[in-house]
Amino acid sequence: MAPVQPAVSSLLRFLLCIGPLVALAAAPSNPAPWQFQVSIDKGLPPAKEGRLFVILAPRDNPEPRLALGRTGLDAPEALARDVNAFAPGTVAVLDQTAFAYPLTNLSALPTGDYFAQALFDCNADLRFTAAPGNLYSKPQQIHFDPAQGGSWNLELTQQIPPEQLPPDTDQIKFIKIQSKRLSEFYGRHIFLRAGVVLPRDYAREPSRRYPLWVRISGLNGRYTGVLRQMEERSEFRKIWLADDTPRLILLQLDGAGPNGDPYYVNSANNGPFGDALVEELIPHIETTFRAVGQPHARFLAGTSTGGWACLALQVFYPDFFNGAWSSCPDPVDFRALELVNIYQDDCAYLNKYGNERPSARDDKGDVKLLMRREVGIENLLGRGNSYTLSGGQWGDWNAVFGPRGDDGRPVPLWDPQTGMINHDVAEQWKKYDLRLVLQTNWKTLGPKLHGKLHIAAGEADTYFLNNAVHLLDRFLTTAEPPFAGKIVYGMGKGHGWTDLSLRQMLDEMQAAADTK
Repeated sequence: MAPVQPAVSSLLRFLLCIGPLVALAAAPSNPAPWQFQVSIDKGLPPAKEGRLFVILAPRDNPEPRLALGRTGLDAPEALARDVNAFAPGTVAVLDQTAFAYPLTNLSALPTGDYFAQALFDCNADLRFTAAPGNLYSKPQQIHFDPAQGGSWNLELTQQIPPEQLPPDTDQIKFIKIQSKRLSEFYGRHIFLRAGVVLPRDYAREPSRRYPLWVRISGLNGRYTGVLRQMEERSEFRKIWLADDTPRLILLQLDGAGPNGDPYYVNSANNGPFGDALVEELIPHIETTFRAVGQPHARFLAGTSTGGWACLALQVFYPDFFNGAWSSCPDPVDFRALELVNIYQDDCAYLNKYGNERPSARDDKGDVKLLMRREVGIENLLGRGNSYTLSGGQWGDWNAVFGPRGDDGRPVPLWDPQTGMINHDVAEQWKKYDLRLVLQTNWKTLGPKLHGKLHIAAGEADTYFLNNAVHLLDRFLTTAEPPFAGKIVYGMGKGHGWTDLSLRQMLDEMQAAADTK
């Protein structure tokens, strides 16, 4: 009997993994037919392909479309399907055959009054539902009764306006340039966007040149975030404009792209975002705004997504930057992709004990969110009913770290519905496993990164990101030659914690620039 045991165990793990999915699909007996018929107003654009949603919410403030993507108890029920050649004069139907989530069968939706709204996500260059050009209907109140069924017409009459850069001020500038490298990769015009915050007295000292601080936000953070940073009474503005604050130019990167946040590294799915940054955007900024323009005066900093991206940029371009200040970085070791070991685990949704795997916790340690639910929401958002094109966290990681399929889409690390991990794909993620990259190439990278890595992580990180930092720490603290950097942990501190104030970090950057 021993030879068949591994197969039996694998089957049991598979059944355990899909069991809750099957349970969710249960619906009342004998539901009546229902459908939503969605059309486009004749005054709106011609045929396009995209993802069509119908969102049902108990209220219309905020509009149901604005709640799409929520993962908590306030997540609206939604239907979705991919639509090709959608244009005025055609009708797309969403019914029992459409992908549905959080309920996997809308016939299980409680009888009641709802506000229904349709949204057509058709922007190919910016992967988020509020992207310019996307179409939507006005919310319409309906009464839904699974026993009675029904048919409702929703017309897409509104379009999100074209993108416009915010107006410049004396202190804040906005940049949008076409990337030659990315345009060649995608076969169409692709643009890089950025926000720039100039140092105090920049205009008064026309001959002075400044170090460059490249800042990368959390997941999908936009370049327009500099407006919030520099609000009139913000603490950031107060420190940035203080007499004794070191003078740097701040470059805020944009966290939006065709597959979501590009993380600013070269990848099979996103294209050469890393090269576009260091060969196109940064040189443009340094020339336009009188930066020093030398490696010793370029610095990186970020939190969460930005924490990973700034480390990755320092590692992949070790001679181009002079230091990365990373807090709460996304997984720097894929043995701890949050709580998933992609090399050893069989199922992303269940742990080795057969329990549902958490993806978020609160500050007391209680589970806030399960991976199955979070990825389920991304399956709703993503074309092909897959998180791989969702523009959400798991989809963004999959696009950045994973291979590209023959269909031109990211290959999923795990099956979107069952969570079963494809270990052949996991092997291809290794080139972005920062601990593995460093350990494998330390003889060459170590001298170039001497003293350049500064990492802070909260020990109660919401997304368990401290686990991967510890794995990286185990290597770096014993690495030869010594890495001479810093890894700091905050006991009881959650996601977003850092050990340095803004002023302290700027002081360290200035000191690094002055010592070269």
